[in-house]
Amino acid sequence: MRTSSRFVPTTDYAALHPCDVVVIAVPTPLSKTKDPDLRYIEAALDQLIPHLREGQLVSLESTTYPGTTEEVIRPRLEQAGWRVGENLFLGFSPERINPGDRKHPVRTIPKVVGGTDPVSLELMKAFYASAFERVHPVSSATAAEMAKLLENTFRNVNIALINEVAQMCHLLGLDVWEVIEAAGTKPFGFMKFYPGPGIGGHCIPVDPHYLAWKMKTLNYSARMIQTATEINTHMPRYVVIRLTELMNDRGKSLKGSRFLILGVAYKKNVSDTRESPALDILLLLQARGAEVLYHDPYVPHLTIQEQTWNSVPLEDEVLAQVDAVLILTDHENVDYDRVVQKAPLVFDTRNVRPRLSSDPPPDRYVRL
Repeated sequence: MRTSSRFVPTTDYAALHPCDVVVIAVPTPLSKTKDPDLRYIEAALDQLIPHLREGQLVSLESTTYPGTTEEVIRPRLEQAGWRVGENLFLGFSPERINPGDRKHPVRTIPKVVGGTDPVSLELMKAFYASAFERVHPVSSATAAEMAKLLENTFRNVNIALINEVAQMCHLLGLDVWEVIEAAGTKPFGFMKFYPGPGIGGHCIPVDPHYLAWKMKTLNYSARMIQTATEINTHMPRYVVIRLTELMNDRGKSLKGSRFLILGVAYKKNVSDTRESPALDILLLLQARGAEVLYHDPYVPHLTIQEQTWNSVPLEDEVLAQVDAVLILTDHENVDYDRVVQKAPLVFDTRNVRPRLSSDPPPDRYVRL
């Protein structure tokens, strides 16, 4: 194993004292009531403050509501005796990593930075320019916080739109994937988004709630976020409803049937199952009396509500013994052609492959 004096992992906060820059990047989950939970940020600050020294820059990267840096972090630092902008400096720069994305290395993704004062902003720019090809400064830490929430709320709302369009197309007897590709030929004014069984991960399902909560404190209702959330959180149930219809057409019910879920991670080519809609679908099917198996090359074991599953091998025998296969995550290292040929029914929620002339009849390979 290669070692480097430039990277020294530690849990000792005292080791931060000689550092010029301290970056706080901790989880920012939601409470059960969908309110911001800042306890990890607050705990990090409590541990960090005794070890700060004059002239340091503190940068928050955790996604949070607009105003957190100014309204939560700055007062805590100043209560500890620091003068932000004079002998200690503070800013916000949102994380923009896209797990599983090989096309956009982290260094090439522009880094948005905001400071609580002009000197802090200059230090933020200098620090992040050492690691990123492009730094984009904004007028304040609050603006940088809002930029991050806009990015993920934009995706949340547009995914909700296309999820609703998918339901419309089904009622109209249309192929939503064909409609999206046709609309996507327009060279301006349209951006492709794709439907699916729901949204997952720690960002898109969570971040818009931070913005909605903040606006609620200002007596403003974020109606678009509320509607998008309703549509996206309904998608797992919609998938189960569609599967119920497919099974009814075959004279079978969900109860007593055996299903194989392909992919339980929230997105392709990653092992992260946080907020994955596949987990909701698995539990919904089980609650209706179905036996549910899963295969995911990135998730060998899965525990939900104290129940444990193991990923089954994707063998011809397994495919032949289930009543249907649900493709919920479009991992690239799966032989979908074999799945379509060997399974008695495939319900594809991700459009993993084009339809081929050699495919089984359309009622055996069904897309969302």
